[in-house]
Amino acid sequence: MYNLKHLLVHEIQDLYSAETQFFDALPALAEKANDPDLKAALQLHYVERILQMQRLEQVAELLEVQPAEVVCKGMRGLIREASDLVGGGRPEVIDAGLIGATQKVEHYEIAGYGTARAHAQRLGLFEVARMLQQTLEEKAAANDKFTRIAESGVNQLAAAG
Repeated sequence: MYNLKHLLVHEIQDLYSAETQFFDALPALAEKANDPDLKAALQLHYVERILQMQRLEQVAELLEVQPAEVVCKGMRGLIREASDLVGGGRPEVIDAGLIGATQKVEHYEIAGYGTARAHAQRLGLFEVARMLQQTLEEKAAANDKFTRIAESGVNQLAAAG
């Protein structure tokens, strides 16, 4: 890394890779969900990611770079863990595991988007920072939604068996 802008570019490319990897994995994970609210939330989250990837493409364009230059190894590991959780077991426990795995992804991305936004602000790239902040808020809202689903009954059902 040569300077803060180079670091920002790397972070944007890493986030784009993370978004596309989880986007590709979401349909299979949503299919494993049993709770109707969880299934609906995962399906909506899939649609939200399209807009978030498009926003990252716009950010990359503003930075005059290609978004798909990096492979996010962290997301690869998180997806592998999520896939392992849904391999078998009681449906209620699978749902609780899916929520936890999805929230791990959201927390990972919140850290990445927050870091990238801070770098963009420091560099005076306020339009980039604004766009990253918008996605950051969406990620936090998604995390809150999954918490509500867990607390509204999924975790209770998982504990009951």
